[in-house]
Amino acid sequence: MADLKTLREQMATIATEARSLLDQSNEATEPARAAELEVQHDKAMADFDKLSAQAERAQKQDDIEARMAADAEAQRRARRPVLPQGNGNEGEVTYRSAFHNYLRSQGNVAAMDPESRAMLESGRVTVEHRAQTTTNAAGGFTVPVELATFITQSMLAFGPMYDPGITTELVTAGGGVITMPTINDTASVVVKGVEGQTLVDDGGSDVVFGEKRLESYPFNTEWLRVSKELVDDSIFNMETLLGSLLGERLGRRANLELTVGDGTGDPNGIVTASALGKTATATAAITWDETLDLEHSVDPAYRVGPRVRYMFNDSTLLALRKLKDGDGNYLWQMGNVAAGIPPSFNGRAYSINQAMASLGAGNRVMLFGDFSKYYVRKVGQPLIGAIQDKDFWPGFGIAGYIRFDGELADNAAVKHLITAAS
Repeated sequence: MADLKTLREQMATIATEARSLLDQSNEATEPARAAELEVQHDKAMADFDKLSAQAERAQKQDDIEARMAADAEAQRRARRPVLPQGNGNEGEVTYRSAFHNYLRSQGNVAAMDPESRAMLESGRVTVEHRAQTTTNAAGGFTVPVELATFITQSMLAFGPMYDPGITTELVTAGGGVITMPTINDTASVVVKGVEGQTLVDDGGSDVVFGEKRLESYPFNTEWLRVSKELVDDSIFNMETLLGSLLGERLGRRANLELTVGDGTGDPNGIVTASALGKTATATAAITWDETLDLEHSVDPAYRVGPRVRYMFNDSTLLALRKLKDGDGNYLWQMGNVAAGIPPSFNGRAYSINQAMASLGAGNRVMLFGDFSKYYVRKVGQPLIGAIQDKDFWPGFGIAGYIRFDGELADNAAVKHLITAAS
């Protein structure tokens, strides 16, 4: 894959060419030529999307590697011991190398060198054990901290609802219920008084409070079986492999729950919690006027802010890309890749969420509003546990675990567009 700079340059070139194709298509263009231009434009945009995805992956990988390197350096300086010189094992013992030593020894802690064994003991945390596995030799060591960083990044990549840059994130050490008092006083009025008249005291103007709750629902990947052959042959890529697999699984489920969870025994997803803003007249299409109706169904107080945006899935975006305003301008804008300006829709930021429904009868296909009013509660960081016993021997098992919840504090802040039922 090309480096990030080259990818951005290629994207800028394609964006310029695509704009030129759009400019060539107008009311005077012959139908055959217009169709040809549309095909060329769609191909250019497909190439743009492909490069955009590659650039995003490259940027995230750069960020992950930089963060991992910084974390590893800080940990080495803070607590990692050094092997004695002259014993044939000169160098520094890291948690990663100790964990690899543990895997290669097939869980036989007694066979490990003392320094690696001490390192694992110093970094061990409590994880689930089978009833008959009560010693470290049977399992229970956690994987290196670098993998925990990677799994968190993978989960964010499968957002956007788990991404703290979109919603409001609350990270707590424990999983106790969080109550959020709510109040909507927008319909209350102030009456004009009359001289000498006693003020009315019938309770009709009392403030009415409500409450919403954030729980801590647990989700896990179940055990992932890792073969001894994989450990032996791919030991230096183990973190990347496991982090990617477990992170994607947790990320997909977290985003799904935070998008369409029904709020009964699981998170109240943003789509479920949002209020109705607009009902489209068609079952599988949206007009520009309907997008304006959706936007203006949200009170102006919720239309200003860094997290105000649209949200829809990629197939809906494809349909929206073809919409034009009254002056014939496309609502979707490419932005300026070179200047770091992202694409926008109708002058607004947008997020692609593949957990949302596609265009079809009676589907909630588009959201708009202030997503900072949606709270995602996370209990600590994702937990990763590894275990080895007779069920996994000679390999080992590894699993990921998270606890979270989500709730829209004010359902007037985000509204949805639903297509016609039939």
